[in-house]
Amino acid sequence: MKLKSSVVSIDWLKNNLAVPNLVVLNASIPKVTDPSNEISGEELIPNTRFFDLKTKFSDLSSPFPNTFPSEAQFTEEAQLLGINKDSAIVVYDDKGIYSSARAWWLFKAFGHNNVAVLDGGLPEWKKANLDTELYRPYQGKKGDFIGLENKKLMKFFEDVKSESQDNSHLIIDARSEQRFKSLVDEPREGLRRGKIPNSVNLPFEEVLVESSLKPVKELKTIFSNFAKPNDQITFSCGSGITACVLALAAEISGYQTISVYDGSWTEWGSLTSS
Repeated sequence: MKLKSSVVSIDWLKNNLAVPNLVVLNASIPKVTDPSNEISGEELIPNTRFFDLKTKFSDLSSPFPNTFPSEAQFTEEAQLLGINKDSAIVVYDDKGIYSSARAWWLFKAFGHNNVAVLDGGLPEWKKANLDTELYRPYQGKKGDFIGLENKKLMKFFEDVKSESQDNSHLIIDARSEQRFKSLVDEPREGLRRGKIPNSVNLPFEEVLVESSLKPVKELKTIFSNFAKPNDQITFSCGSGITACVLALAAEISGYQTISVYDGSWTEWGSLTSS
């Protein structure tokens, strides 16, 4: 099965759960974690496998959270989840559309485009009274997935430093307006307030209605206030999570030359003084 869009509905997923090459991933960021960052005792979509964004799919040697892993790490962890080269992957989270977008973007950044986000996520699934089951760790066969980094999709400090001085690149910050305008402290202790030079603000909540994406027509109108479909856009946020929500909304709105700043404000605010 080949996915035709980067977003699928709960009805679509309900009707396709039995497709052999479909893999359903829960990329929620747990509110309380044990040392292994596993989840247990939660009612989830049937056949869910846990995409451990915080530890298994992030570079833990980095001083910054949610850092882009290596090809070798991503490949190994994806294989351990039974993911194959031909897998059709649907990712969701327990907030609606939040950390699932980061997992979606990571797969694309490692060359796997047959991946989509579940619109509305677990909240919409449960609201529709669809079947759930208690989480069970994946114990199946190892997959044959091979990650190949697409260097155009993820940007790093030096890239954004250059882009912030180049008017041909647009940097859109997904943080709240209060954080963007330095009106409140950053959630990360010790991190200074501020914004990347020449960046503009679009809080990620602006592309959502409750736990789902707004209709594509509305999303196109929102993004048209910032850029044309062929413009080069880099999305940033606090630590590389909600920037991916904007990337998802932009892609389904027809924007193709888009990237995500991996370290986002956590890195930028730590490495610069103004």
